[in-house]
Amino acid sequence: MDWEFTEDAAFLALCDAFRESGESSAIEFLANGEGAFHFHELTQNAAGEGLDLSDAGSLDDFQQEVIDTMEALCQD
Repeated sequence: MDWEFTEDAAFLALCDAFRESGESSAIEFLANGEGAFHFHELTQNAAGEGLDLSDAGSLDDFQQEVIDTMEALCQD
């Protein structure tokens, strides 16, 4: 992936919300309303940056990369 999503405002908001939630699992956080909202915004930004997330495999890969990054960078 050429786009550095960790610098995107939606990802930064996602990380902040994840930290504040007290949730230990990024997957579970993304399943709730606030996490899902920020992830949706991030996917829209990704599409605006030229990433094709139109098929399920691409979207799943992107989501897994976001989850891995959240668990590595966004936990206290």
